[in-house]
Amino acid sequence: MNRTELIAKVAERAEISKNDAAKCINAVLGVIADNLTKGDKELALPDFGRFSVKQVPERKGINPRTKEEITIEAHEKIVFKASDNMDLYTRKHC
Repeated sequence: MNRTELIAKVAERAEISKNDAAKCINAVLGVIADNLTKGDKELALPDFGRFSVKQVPERKGINPRTKEEITIEAHEKIVFKASDNMDLYTRKHC
C-alpha cells in the first residue's frame, strides 16, 4: 500500500473526504517524525506497536565496488516493534 492508497482507505473508513484524510495522515506522521527525531525518541501505541530510536554502533564493512574494508560510522535508526495485540485493529473501526 502506498500513501495515496492509505489516504483513500482512511477516507473511506472514517467517512471523510480524501483531502481531510490526507491532512490527518500528514499531521499524524509529522508528529511521529518530530517526536522520534526531536522529542523523547519513542512512541508507543497500545495494541499497535512501538516506534523507537536505536543506537547502531560503529562497525567494519566492505565496499562492494572496490572490496575495500571501510568503517561504517555509528548512527541512529528508527525501529518498529509490532504489538502482540495488533490484530485487534483489524476488528475495530474508526
